[in-house]
Amino acid sequence: MRFHVRVLLTIAAVSWGALATDAGATGSEPAVDPQVDPAPCLAATAANDDDGIMTVCGALIDNQKTAKGDRIKALIARARVFTRRNQIDRAIADYDAVVWLDASLAEVYNSRGELWRKTGDRRKALQDFDAALKRNPDFIAARTNYRDLVLELERLGALMAVYNKPGFNCAKAHRPVEKAICADPTLANLDREITAVNAKVIERARAGNPLAGRALQREQDAFVAQRNAAFGRADFDLVKAMRARLDQLLAIERGM
Repeated sequence: MRFHVRVLLTIAAVSWGALATDAGATGSEPAVDPQVDPAPCLAATAANDDDGIMTVCGALIDNQKTAKGDRIKALIARARVFTRRNQIDRAIADYDAVVWLDASLAEVYNSRGELWRKTGDRRKALQDFDAALKRNPDFIAARTNYRDLVLELERLGALMAVYNKPGFNCAKAHRPVEKAICADPTLANLDREITAVNAKVIERARAGNPLAGRALQREQDAFVAQRNAAFGRADFDLVKAMRARLDQLLAIERGM
């Protein structure tokens, strides 16, 4: 009798252990979440596989368990793909996310600044180039971008000062054609551009051959004389004539 009792107790103990093992296997205890693997994203980035980056790096970005450093790398990789695909707004959004995670990365500010410049937002571009230089004063690309943009803004400011003004003093205009140019912003801007490009090509020509410079000046004088004589005729289109002259000068400039 005692032997049978011991056998029954042993069977019960074995059964209870099996049940406990099964319970653990079916998740009665919380399972440990698997580690998020950034390797596929890194591999796609190294291979310049844009489609792979969009897929595997995008999944890494969307996974809440992704480590901060891995998320930043994935965002930068995807932002570069968006840039190559000319999806500027989406690239900027990814760089925004990187800055929110880590505001110390100079290259991210520089890249975002280049995108802002593409959109025409020079103010934000300049701010980002400046931010990049504050984080890394030796960042050559950011310094070049900052300098070029400052010069561009200076040129724009200078152009605005003479916008809608011709290349001559309207206060001294006495010919009908000159008065017409002063009164029309389109004609005034064309005249200013013609004057500026003409001066540039003559200066370049004179540097190598003074005779070539004088020949170009005679061409300009002939154009002005023909313009003055033809103005007022029914068959003369002043805008068309001035645009043709500007195109001619630009072609000369390109060939120098």
